[in-house]
Amino acid sequence: MTGQERSEEKSECVSLSPMMEAVPAPPESERVCVFGTGDLGRSLGLRLLQAGYGVVFGSRRPHSRSSLLPHGAQVLGHAAAAQSAHLIFIAVQREHYDFLVPLANQLKGKVLVDLSNNLRKNQYPEANAEYLQSLVPGAEVVKGFNTLSAWSLQNGPSDANRQVYICGESVEAKQAVIAVATKLGFSALDQGFLSVARELEDFPLQLFPQWRLPLRISIGLSAAFFFYLLIRYVIYAYVTQGEDISFRIMVSLANQVCPIVSLIMLSLCYLPGVLASFLQLYRGTKYRRFPNWLDRWMLCRKQLGLLSLGFAFLHVLYTLIIPIRYSVMFWVTEHTVSVIRENRTTEFDTTTAWRGDSYLSLGILGFGLYVLLGITSLPSVSNALSWREFSFIQSKLGHLTLLFCTAHTYLYGWNRFLSSSTYKWYTPPGYMLCLVLPSVVLLLKLLLITPCVDRTITRIRQGWERGADQRNPKDSQPLIP
Repeated sequence: MTGQERSEEKSECVSLSPMMEAVPAPPESERVCVFGTGDLGRSLGLRLLQAGYGVVFGSRRPHSRSSLLPHGAQVLGHAAAAQSAHLIFIAVQREHYDFLVPLANQLKGKVLVDLSNNLRKNQYPEANAEYLQSLVPGAEVVKGFNTLSAWSLQNGPSDANRQVYICGESVEAKQAVIAVATKLGFSALDQGFLSVARELEDFPLQLFPQWRLPLRISIGLSAAFFFYLLIRYVIYAYVTQGEDISFRIMVSLANQVCPIVSLIMLSLCYLPGVLASFLQLYRGTKYRRFPNWLDRWMLCRKQLGLLSLGFAFLHVLYTLIIPIRYSVMFWVTEHTVSVIRENRTTEFDTTTAWRGDSYLSLGILGFGLYVLLGITSLPSVSNALSWREFSFIQSKLGHLTLLFCTAHTYLYGWNRFLSSSTYKWYTPPGYMLCLVLPSVVLLLKLLLITPCVDRTITRIRQGWERGADQRNPKDSQPLIP
């Protein structure tokens, strides 16, 4: 773990200095010990002091480390520190656990909280906490606090890192650690016996575990549509007309890929919920598990939505720079000069104006709702909302966002699908392909909100099961008051 004390193999007991002896010692029930004076150990000690605990640091060089530690904490040798408290936090790396072996007698009956992590998975044959227990068999080892960083300890718990996972063999030892975590403002979750310690030690090593599938989907869609549009526009123009428009790759092509991927991923956020509703409707019960693939899909909807919002932001930014592009300014200037030379006039088309304004208006409304969905998905905001409020925004307004964005894309295409020139090399444009999935999702959702279907779905989610009345006729009889 970054910043923990790199202790030597052996540590001798160090006597107290006169200054340290003068510090009044708090009662042992409110005193805790921290082995390790690195970043994590110091941050944990500071947090414990702020919570009202008496903190004793165990160090191999107590005199030289006292100036680095939080004001109000005592610094003793390892043996003296071990005797001063019942609860001891081990904030050192596994390779330096050997100094605990000579302290086996002093640590007997103590609760040792192992905070260590490894640099990679399966680095050692057993978990660090299990190894610690084998070194000090007389102590009660609890794995915990290893998912917290020194920064989060210094700044206090926030919504993103409020949970503390613990595991251990002794119920009493775990209760003691839970009490400390609760007093520090964290929410402790008991994960079971010490055999779970390896899982807890792997938590900090995971890199965006909930984001892997959404990131793969977004990268795959972006690459697929980029090459598809590259072939349809850039390569097609070069092959058929000998025109080099490769400069459009940087902005024009990117500005087509971003909204396409954004709309598809927004559809993927709401498609699993629709499929789950139809599955419950087909089964006639809510008491059967969804398939594993659907469960996994539903668990990553938030990440899909945030990535979708990111692509929408890129689309907005690319659109805003269109007027300042050299190619656009050159084309506008040439067109204006050409019209003046030829003395041509163009009549105002009301239909085109309606279409353009509606297209822009729906895009702005859709993006505004997009941003609202992203803001309410933040833990600090969602925690301030009731479940009904959160459900209304994420479900009702979410489907409205999908409707606006889909309509925005339909208005972009308008009647181009009637022109044969739209289908270059007999392939449909990208915006047509991206309309398939959101249109399907909206149609399925429309079926689900019809009164007869919605009534049945509501009854199923309230516990009703199809065929239950025939199996238990007494249950269907009304209760007589």
